[in-house]
Amino acid sequence: MSSTTPITIGDAVASLLRDGMPLRFRAYDGSTAGPPDAEIGLHLLNERGLSYIMTAPGDLGMARAYVSGDLDIEGVHPGDPYAAMLELQRHLQFRRPSMGEALRLVRGLGITHLKPPPPPPQEHLPRWRRAVEGLRHSMARDAEVISHHYDVSNRFYELVLGPSMTYTCALYPTPEATLEEAQAAKYDLICQKLALQPGQRLLDVGCGWGGMVRHAAREYGVRVLGVTLSLEQALWAKERIDAEGLGDLAEVRHLDYREVVEQRFDAVSSIGLTEHIGVSNYPAYFEFLRSRLKPGGRLLNHCITRADNRPTQTGAFIDRYVFPDGELTGSGTIVSAAQDAGLEVQHTENLRLHYARTLAGWCANLEANWDECVAEVGEGTARVWGLYMAGSRIAFERGEIELHHVLATRNHADGRSGFPMRPDWQA
Repeated sequence: MSSTTPITIGDAVASLLRDGMPLRFRAYDGSTAGPPDAEIGLHLLNERGLSYIMTAPGDLGMARAYVSGDLDIEGVHPGDPYAAMLELQRHLQFRRPSMGEALRLVRGLGITHLKPPPPPPQEHLPRWRRAVEGLRHSMARDAEVISHHYDVSNRFYELVLGPSMTYTCALYPTPEATLEEAQAAKYDLICQKLALQPGQRLLDVGCGWGGMVRHAAREYGVRVLGVTLSLEQALWAKERIDAEGLGDLAEVRHLDYREVVEQRFDAVSSIGLTEHIGVSNYPAYFEFLRSRLKPGGRLLNHCITRADNRPTQTGAFIDRYVFPDGELTGSGTIVSAAQDAGLEVQHTENLRLHYARTLAGWCANLEANWDECVAEVGEGTARVWGLYMAGSRIAFERGEIELHHVLATRNHADGRSGFPMRPDWQA
């Protein structure tokens, strides 16, 4: 391409990819790239979409354009763009242009596109802005970012998560199990690992909509206290507890787990909370949970982990749109922190592939209920969820992230743990 030849958007896209565009691509200027007969395609609809992509290269710019409706993915449903994302991750390899090439591309596409448009309303503040406005993982800032993610719409979550209202990894006991059966199996496994018995006391931190609270109370006769930072979750859980007649056994409070004053629980469950608290806070987190247990009590920590033990902040899209301040590390760090807090780790288990299948189930629900989801939260938010869940499914399938159970005990002073010689729960 000579220096005098006008540059189209299709030309620019093709020139920045090592092996060319693997999907069909068309832009609002009429230009194209990639194989025209590809089953999946990208359609850039307007100049704002181009500005998003040019001012935030990588997943953030693409996400902004897609969430705003300025970029469409063709050939897949927006509720489950898994096939498109898998194809892009397999084949979309960008190359770094030289300074001369970059300047020519900018001039050709229009320097005005380097002025970033306002981000979509679904986008949270960047990390540096959040740092200015509040100490990371302070109670106030944690409450705000949890509200950003969970106080979307209880009806939306009902449509996506299904009747269990469980937003954590399920456990598929058989290949034929439904999502609902798998969520019940997950809760039952945790109850068995904690060796729950009628009349015991359980603390469930980060309890969400109260799935574990209700299951343990209903199926095991346990007195359960659940706490969540989401007011919407707490209100929904209370209504469901009352509807099921479990009020004498189960309670959910709108409360930071660090403000629980009761002690001497027989067991503590933490299902999907650790991802939110920050790796630097693990020592205080496990020390606090240990302090809530009586000697001989058990702790089950269920959380997303990485394949290595380097603390890693989430990518720009996840941080801005899904889990602000989220941070992951490996199961070894979880185990070490629990041990350093004076807990004896008895068992660990990786449920990585179960989470990939769980996410596929949530995407199927989003697709099946798309119109009602859009009516409830708007198309931009619905697109965020399809993108996030499909991308997370791929990450679990590829082993980039994992899901670990870590089971530990607070032992008596003489070393007694109450744990059997071998694990005694059903697989």
